[in-house]
Amino acid sequence: MSADKKLFIKTYGCQMNVYDSERMAEALGGKGYVQTDTPDDADMILLNTCHIREKAAEKVYSELGRFKGLKAANPDLKIGVAGCVAQAEGEEIIRRQPMVDLVVGPQSYHRLPAMDDTVRRGAKALDTDFPEDDKFDMLKKRKRASRAPTAFLTVQEGCDKFCAFCVVPYTRGAEVSRPSARVISEAHELVESGVKEITLLGQNVNAYHGHEGGLAGLIWELDKIDGLERIRFTTSHPNDMDDALIDAHGSCDKLMPYLHLPVQSGSDRILKAMNRKHTAESYIKLIERIRAARPDLLLSGDFIVGFPGETDEDFEDTMSLIREVNYGQAYSFKYSTRPGTPAAEKPQLPDDVAADRLQRLQALLKSQQIANQDAMVGGRVKVLFEKEGREAGQLIGKSEYLHAVYAEAPKEALGQVVEAKVVESSPNSLAGVCL
Repeated sequence: MSADKKLFIKTYGCQMNVYDSERMAEALGGKGYVQTDTPDDADMILLNTCHIREKAAEKVYSELGRFKGLKAANPDLKIGVAGCVAQAEGEEIIRRQPMVDLVVGPQSYHRLPAMDDTVRRGAKALDTDFPEDDKFDMLKKRKRASRAPTAFLTVQEGCDKFCAFCVVPYTRGAEVSRPSARVISEAHELVESGVKEITLLGQNVNAYHGHEGGLAGLIWELDKIDGLERIRFTTSHPNDMDDALIDAHGSCDKLMPYLHLPVQSGSDRILKAMNRKHTAESYIKLIERIRAARPDLLLSGDFIVGFPGETDEDFEDTMSLIREVNYGQAYSFKYSTRPGTPAAEKPQLPDDVAADRLQRLQALLKSQQIANQDAMVGGRVKVLFEKEGREAGQLIGKSEYLHAVYAEAPKEALGQVVEAKVVESSPNSLAGVCL
């Protein structure tokens, strides 16, 4: 095989897809592929897709259409679709877009080298099974080349919650946790390659059970790694936020004071319709317990407005919850149907009603974010600098609260945690002066 074939991967969606794309590139590296930043001269194009957003499949077909000219100019170019849309659509992708050579689901991408052999022989390759073999075991170990100071590390996949609006249980499968020994080994390799901060990933990461102490037990094991300075995790479900994990937020210095804990709605009636299996009150009491353990915690959440059956009163319940909790960051969306999910079969709200509610909700969330950031001006944060800024002598990094921070700093500070005084707050970032 040629040693200089070029691989272009376009990644959609969540951090887990970013991690998966890295591992896909590593898997194909053994077949002689090196990554390129442009599809124009690629020998293989992979779209690593996400099925969470509205009309995700149609957007993938539209993206594939843009590559027709490249395929016509280079018949040897191979095009693949990976990820959750691949899992959901399967063979339909090849039927609708015959120029696609391979389709692989998120649990099967360790088989990409064999699929590459298949397509190089001129055949199509399709794998959307939920294989019994562990893809992480089958993948080659990460290369120990120098890395950026932050990295994602998948520890759990799939979800057993079956929220009425969500396709994850159908595209990612049941909850599966990686054994802690393998996670810890991979974490050591990351730290040896220069990583200072690791974010543990899972569709429902706090349901992790690969360690006898759950996610908290894994965090305490990672806490022992010399050179690892920061630990984060995302995304969590309120029902799996146990006492040990709350205690870890209060006592583990390496666990950052940032928590993404989606609630989706403040209406008990809508939460029941969503099959969330918690109430607004239980969520608020949980937040109170976590903040008692870690008073400086910055909380992030997810909200869906316009869910089928949502009334004005239901929406006001959500606004009331937001006012009571006070979010530092949040993500909010207008409900959109996902074929095959229970909510997709229910009567939908008028689009203008949902759009108006989303605008009002986002205005409230934005005001809370701005107020939280403005209150930090004059205070201090610890910044892990990750890259150089556009201005000379400027570095960009993340605070312990996950804010982007811009500051004048020597280039030697890259990859280091440096204390900075916050001098200015912008809509999506902070400006600081290194101390």
